[in-house]
Formats: sequence, C-alpha cells, structure tokens
Amino acid sequence: MAEAQNIPAGSTTTGSIAVAAESTVATRMSAPPSYDVADFPVPHGREEEWRFTPLARLKGLHDGTAVTEGNVLYTIETPAGVTQETVGRDDPRVGKAGTPVDRVAAQAYTSFEKAHVVTVPKDTQLTEPIRIGVEGRGGTALKHQVIELGAFAEAVVVIDHTGDATFAGNVDYVLGDGAKLTVVSVQDWADTAVHAGQHNALIGRDASFKSVVVTFGGDLVRLHPRVSYAAPGGEAELYGLYFTEAGQHHEHRLMVDHDTPNCRSHVTYKGALQGDDAHAVWIGDVLIQAAATGTDTYELNRNLVLTDGARVDSVPNLEIETGEIVGAGHASATGRFDDEQLFYLMARGIPAEEARRLVVRGFFAELIQQIGLPDVEERLMSKIEAELEAAAA
Repeated sequence: MAEAQNIPAGSTTTGSIAVAAESTVATRMSAPPSYDVADFPVPHGREEEWRFTPLARLKGLHDGTAVTEGNVLYTIETPAGVTQETVGRDDPRVGKAGTPVDRVAAQAYTSFEKAHVVTVPKDTQLTEPIRIGVEGRGGTALKHQVIELGAFAEAVVVIDHTGDATFAGNVDYVLGDGAKLTVVSVQDWADTAVHAGQHNALIGRDASFKSVVVTFGGDLVRLHPRVSYAAPGGEAELYGLYFTEAGQHHEHRLMVDHDTPNCRSHVTYKGALQGDDAHAVWIGDVLIQAAATGTDTYELNRNLVLTDGARVDSVPNLEIETGEIVGAGHASATGRFDDEQLFYLMARGIPAEEARRLVVRGFFAELIQQIGLPDVEERLMSKIEAELEAAAA
C-alpha cells in the first residue's frame, strides 16, 4: 500500500491498488488515446488528468490558441554507424511507440511538419553516447522525435532541453528484440519556458529500457513517460529527479502498461522543493492486464520539502487484472529533512548549511549514478549545488 510520512501542510500523498475484472489503458482519462486532436475536449481543470495543472500557464498549448511561430533548434551528435533523418508525417516509424493520451500531445502530433529520426542499426553496440540538443529560441513550437534501436543494438542517448520556448514535443523510443537503450532527458529550461511532452517506449522481446528524467528549469514542465511491451521478456527502469523552485510547476505523469506476459518494470522518482508556491506533481499509474501473467513491478516516489510554502501531490496507482504475477507494489513518501541525519552531521562539526547540502546530495545520488556518464553526472550535481546555494544566499 502507499505510505505517507511527515507530510507538510499543503502536500498530499494518496494512492490505490485495485483488482479489476475489466479495464482499459485509458483508465482515469476523460478521453481514450487518439492521434486526432479533435477527439480530445478542451480541458477545464476539473478532469482527473488536468486537475493539478495550472492551465493558464500552458500559454494556449491545451486549447489550440497557441500560435506556432517559434523556433527550436535541434543539434544531433551521433557516433559512427548511427543514422539521422528528417522525415515526413507518413513515415511508418512516427507514432509507432504510442498514441497521444491528452490534447497537448495530440496537438503536437497533428501539427508537426517534419520529425527527427535517429536509428541505431541491429547488432550495433555504441561506446559513445548520442547527444541531442533541443534549444528554445522563443515562441511556440510543436515537434516530434523518434529514436529506434534494431535488434540487439545498445545505445545511450542524452536529450538536453535548454533556452526559452513554449514547447510541446513527443518522443518515441522503439526497441527491437534484445536491444538495450538508456535515455537521459534533461529539462534545464529558462525560467519562463513551458514544456509539455509525451515519451512513448515500445519494448521488444527481452529488450531493456532505462529512462532517467531530470527536471530543473521552466515555469511549467508537464511530462508523460509511458511504457508498453511488444513481446515477452522486456524490462523497463524509469528513474526521475526534479528540483522545484519558487513558483515553478513540475508535473510527471507515468504510465506502465503491462499487457504482455513475463515483463518487468521498476520506477523510482525523487524530488526536492524549496520556495513559495513551488509545486511538484507525480502520478504513477501501473496497469497489469489479464494477459500479463508473470509481471514483476514496483514504483516509488519520494519528496523532500526544504522550505515552507512548497506543495507536493503524489499519487501512485496500481491496477491488477490477474493474480498470476511475480510481484507488484508501490510507495510514496513526502517529508522534511531527517532531523537525525542533520544532527549526526552537525555533531561532527559540519555547519548546518553544509549538512543540508550533503543530505540533498545523498538523496539524489542514487538516481544520478544511474546515468553512467561522468560529465552529465557532474553537471547535474553542480546544478543541485547551485540551487541549494542560491536558496541559502
């Protein structure tokens, strides 16, 4: 069952485990997934999937009033053997990994003109990462991107979002049988940026997908990581960290659809918040369908509230339609600093502010170590240090 510990005022931690006889992937959605924006009503904020989101701050992405005249610059650095293309809407790889689940994702899907496709051929094992820069240069932009791995290919991809934009971008990850993909998606936007996106992963037989989502910047960031399985034996590890400052809204809404036997998923997201009106939302939905016997899944969300005035909403949900599983569970906890940890450090001569930084570094270290790229890990740790120093100043 979900757990809640030391929840500050203004924060909520709720969750559910349901055993159902019949369900659909559209659970808790006001409209079923669709590629057509017309199939989604304009949200008003009362819908389950929109009730935490400040709609006015989406700058028209949700209701079609945004004028797409902005500029987002893509820079793609690929090792030898990797291909990159710009393709039209009719390319069969576009949209293969998943269907839009809300109006913003559908708007992005129906509005883009060209999609960026990066392909790692079968049996290719990369020793250097693929690096993709997404730099906002003002205005509103709607984009689509595909990363495809052939059978038994292995790759690490870093997607770095910077600059300023109102941006709706969908990303598809398609993994062939036996492929291994690690994706690090960094949201380090300017303070006024808006980013809404859906990340779809389709995992092949015995393939492994690891996602590390890191969110620092932006006025509002709302991401939809989603996983489905094309064949048995697939596994997904979804990690995330967010550091939410005063006035920022960071929302991560995960969905793992276990519709195939003998697959595994593990989710760990951690967040730290500081400053007035800092708001983080984490929704973790896991659906184990009747056909998904042998499933093993677990999801965890932990939040560290550093100052008064911050708010967290954490909602893990687990829906099970078969009793023939290896294991399934979830947990959520929101609290302030552990007084015993601080006392232990301060009793050994460490000043209070330095002790706080050490606790936060330790809180995030487990996730950052999942990246496996020293330059990216050092950059993210430096960013966390800078955020803490700015608050202490």
